[in-house]
Amino acid sequence: MPDAMKIAIVDDEQDMRQSISQWLALSGYDTETFPSAEEALKKVGSDWPGIVVSDIKMPGMDGMAFLKRLMGMDSALPVIMITGHGDVPMAVEAMRVGAYDFLEKPFNPDRMTELAKRASQTRRLTLDNRALRRELSDGTVLMRKLIGSSPVMDRLREDILDLGQADGHVLIDGETGTGKTLVAHALHAVGPRAGKKFVFLSCAAYGEDDLNEKLFGPSRDGSIPLVEEARGGTLLLEDIDALPQTLQARLLTFINEQGTPAETRIVAICNLQEPDKTCEDAMRPDLYYRLAAMKITMPPLRTRGEDILTLFNRFGQQFAEEYGTDAPEVAAQEAAQLLQAPWPGNVRQLINVAERAILQNRRGSGSIASLLMADNAEMQPTLTTEGKPLKEYVEAFERMLIDNTMRRHKGSISSVMDELCLPRRTLNEKMAKYGLSRSDYL
Repeated sequence: MPDAMKIAIVDDEQDMRQSISQWLALSGYDTETFPSAEEALKKVGSDWPGIVVSDIKMPGMDGMAFLKRLMGMDSALPVIMITGHGDVPMAVEAMRVGAYDFLEKPFNPDRMTELAKRASQTRRLTLDNRALRRELSDGTVLMRKLIGSSPVMDRLREDILDLGQADGHVLIDGETGTGKTLVAHALHAVGPRAGKKFVFLSCAAYGEDDLNEKLFGPSRDGSIPLVEEARGGTLLLEDIDALPQTLQARLLTFINEQGTPAETRIVAICNLQEPDKTCEDAMRPDLYYRLAAMKITMPPLRTRGEDILTLFNRFGQQFAEEYGTDAPEVAAQEAAQLLQAPWPGNVRQLINVAERAILQNRRGSGSIASLLMADNAEMQPTLTTEGKPLKEYVEAFERMLIDNTMRRHKGSISSVMDELCLPRRTLNEKMAKYGLSRSDYL
């Protein structure tokens, strides 16, 4: 089912807008209809959480004038125009003004759904990037999205800021579930292309012919090839290791023809999972070295120390609020097991464990240890992976305990002192030691 994005349907003919609405609603979209452009403009603005489908010929403000108004407010808003039969010049003009695409009456409903799907994905990326960019302006986004204070996470944030500004092609690799796609978005958002197009393609989702058509064209359905759609912005190629060799050659040619600086930035994600094979093995050497001149390798969760407890606590609190229940208290032994678990699925696996911990706590049964055992068959009932000094476990658990208590009491120092039986000076010293600030909990 598509993401929960809205589709504004604008048409003066009631039967037409209702039929479009019903069809898209059956496809899982949240639709809202408007009988005129004037009515739509009262609701649709620069932060409209979705796309627009509009007829061109309407009384009052026609579709072209409506399109120009929308492009003036938000040039990245996808607008699909519906034209009359044979009205190709008007459709071409609409595309020149900034329309995402057009449909000619009578149109195939499946074609409408496919266009809506692609346009919604594009809009989602645009809105995500904008939110990321707005938060970056006050320096908070990386703290919120890329959680953790371990040295490897500090280095990752520095790399994102540096490579984002460098604006060259980037290769991102690392284990599954480490957040490679989030980092790709951040690279776009912190660089000079922020606000420009961010186009996504999974190279593992299509066969060679479809990939060739989507990337380079010509397209059978009249859509713009992605290398053209992303021009001036960023083209994210996920699963670059799945791109056939012939298309790797075409991509390399495209990169070489752009020159320096590149008009379109390529960010490639390698998701290779075979233990005996590297991204370099899966790619043409010349393409690999063009992309890997700037490279980010995502740190696996098991190397991030007490970030594991911070993440578990954060996601646990989020799920507790979502399900209307309390987050479970984490015992010292469970905290140690969280720290020592192998986490083959990394942050994505930790999120799943945190959600299941909340669900089973709501039922009043189960334990975090049992969830870890179920997720990691190689774990024994006792701690199994590399041991660490007792001091590290104690400090990690202590930090998590203070963090949990501060969050629960919304930063009330006196309440935290009472619950933990700590004098104010001791609490202040421990918070300073663990990098905890009262302002983060207010």
